[in-house]
Amino acid sequence: MKLLLAVLVAVAVSEAQPRHDNHHHSRHNFTEHDGSKVECVGKCIEGPEAFHMPMVMKLKEKAYAECHAEGKCPMNEPSIRNLSPCIDGKSAGQYDCHNIDMQAYVSLTDMGSGGDGNDIWGWTDEPAPGVRREYAIVGMEDGTAFVHITNPNEPEVLGILPTKTGWSMWRDIKVYKNHAFIVSEATGHGMQVFNLLRLRNAEPAEPGWPVWRFTEDAHYSWVSNTHNIVINEDTGYAYLVGSTRTGSGYVTCNGGLHIVDISEPLQPKFTNCYGGDGYTHDAQCVVYHGPDARYSGHEICFAYNENTLTVVDVTNKNDIVMLSRTPYLDVSYSHQGWLTEDHAYAILNDELDEMYTSEKRTRSLLWDVKNLEAPVHYSSFLSTERSVDHNLYIRCVL
Repeated sequence: MKLLLAVLVAVAVSEAQPRHDNHHHSRHNFTEHDGSKVECVGKCIEGPEAFHMPMVMKLKEKAYAECHAEGKCPMNEPSIRNLSPCIDGKSAGQYDCHNIDMQAYVSLTDMGSGGDGNDIWGWTDEPAPGVRREYAIVGMEDGTAFVHITNPNEPEVLGILPTKTGWSMWRDIKVYKNHAFIVSEATGHGMQVFNLLRLRNAEPAEPGWPVWRFTEDAHYSWVSNTHNIVINEDTGYAYLVGSTRTGSGYVTCNGGLHIVDISEPLQPKFTNCYGGDGYTHDAQCVVYHGPDARYSGHEICFAYNENTLTVVDVTNKNDIVMLSRTPYLDVSYSHQGWLTEDHAYAILNDELDEMYTSEKRTRSLLWDVKNLEAPVHYSSFLSTERSVDHNLYIRCVL
């Protein structure tokens, strides 16, 4: 399998026992938004009672402040718009590499940002049969940049969508039906929706010139801040996770799954909540086709909830069921994970175990999830490197 790994930080410690023998069903409450009364599941408007993300955010903010004081952040080396082979462990003479050649490098300044970067996603456009165009969607402190990368040696910056409210070190993007859905930890940000088809006619910015500033095509205001967005492209639902700031009109879902119907991308609709296991940092939601025949065809979310792998059946949005909640040895912060394509196994990142346990090598936790009601952490892969792991994605199985 090929894994794509990215790096940052996150924290939690718990030795709670798994509750595999009990299915935890939703309970219904009511809240108001824009003058209308809506039904939701679990704690609708309360923030999480106890979660570790604030401590993690302080760690990152402290590290960034130190980096900024040293003049290393934000990193604004000049853009390099040509191939830079990996030679003797360096690309372009300064970037560490191993068996990977750098096709190009675009600086944050050239992408229209005055701050630092934080996340990345992508979009493939197929405007005509046999025609494919690739785009990078780059999250930054002050907005989201769109870069045409079909020719990877000559990337073209097409513009930036400014942040809805304030700057933030955290921004996350996913794509569905040719639209980008963007969330942030910035207070009052909500979810921005951007029609990516507009990029077909966008003119690239000349190096050194200001980039075009786009406007959003729609906005979803039922949340204030959100840490991550998860989209199940097979069902047309988005799951906003890690919403914590309360206030009039905000539905935090206890920091858990805030479910939005995005089948009509420009008309996102609140569907329901699930916060039965508290704060969710990240998740993967799929139409399940794995070995547990009881749940074949069900929509299942694998949630990474700071100190557990939590499996939730969200098929019936009005009767959401937690199938299992499983901690593991030497937990520091259950950050993110991904399923193998057969849905039989999951690989989990604990972001802070390299910092807070005796094992300093990068650890990937291997899970047997063939029984959704009783997942088992059966082994770990230890890298020869010492680095904090952040996200991983399984692209294919060889």
